[in-house]
Amino acid sequence: MPPSRRKPAGLSPLDLDAIPLAPLVLVKGAEGYFVDAVTDHLLALAKERDPQVEVTRIDAAAYQPHQLDVITSPSLFEERRHVVVDAVDAASDAFITDGLAYLERIEPELGEVSIVLRHTKGVRGKKLLDAIAAAGLPVVQCDPLKRDSEKVDFVSRRFKSAGRRASADAVRALVEALGSDLRELASGVQQLVEDTTGAITPDVVQRYYGGRVEATGFRVADAAIAGQGAEAVTLLRHALATGSDPVPLVAALAMKLRTLAKVAAARGRGGASAAELGLAPWQVDRARRELTGWTPEGLAAAITAVADADAEVKGESREPQFAVERAVLRVADARESR
Repeated sequence: MPPSRRKPAGLSPLDLDAIPLAPLVLVKGAEGYFVDAVTDHLLALAKERDPQVEVTRIDAAAYQPHQLDVITSPSLFEERRHVVVDAVDAASDAFITDGLAYLERIEPELGEVSIVLRHTKGVRGKKLLDAIAAAGLPVVQCDPLKRDSEKVDFVSRRFKSAGRRASADAVRALVEALGSDLRELASGVQQLVEDTTGAITPDVVQRYYGGRVEATGFRVADAAIAGQGAEAVTLLRHALATGSDPVPLVAALAMKLRTLAKVAAARGRGGASAAELGLAPWQVDRARRELTGWTPEGLAAAITAVADADAEVKGESREPQFAVERAVLRVADARESR
């Protein structure tokens, strides 16, 4: 019998403990770190329930008719099974058909079989996704964290869940050192938790990630925005020489300029709160200081330079490293020339 139709509770990947093992869970969104974290969490719950659970992984794009029926059919010895279905966003027509049929007979309570569907992009299989939500089954929305304040909150939560105290300045230092990649941020938190004792301070972060802080895209962006072209290029070349990819370096420049533009626009309207801007208070204060020497025309020129570099490093140029360097100098010049 199909489950009762009820609105599923909003489930966030930031709160894994609130995500239950269920007959079927839809893990949906473009943030790969969250999708993997939720998948691992549900697998751990399945193994906690039964250490001998049979785990099967299916590629929905290569799915053959009735494959789901075979995997989920009742077993002679009532063994528990846990099924992870990848690439639902590229699912074959057969999978969508069988998935809808499976929903019609799924039991509302967890039985022998638990299924996790991973859908990371696009609208392929929308009918199936809508049916899952309408059935009241758990849906975990794994969207990327776009705001700096969200990344700071993510790191803070990771430290808290590990039972470690980290100062606000230490959290910000780690975000600046490792950038916006959630996998790197989570790994950084884990290393500090495992390798240190006591409260985590900015000095602790500096000891472990000082080199990254000095050569990261955020440091490059800070120097460029301050009009220090030579220093920015030096930091940039060091970052590239130590393996940094041009794409996140450009992203760091873009992020800094977006923050400046937001705060500048709010100032022109008579001011807006940090929450309204989607920023942390410290980010607003810092941006106000960094806006010294910038005009609207200068910001527009810098943003254009970074937009050009973004297109170049993502395929329009055969020399992405030079594209980043050119953007850094154009950003610095946009401030220096005014």
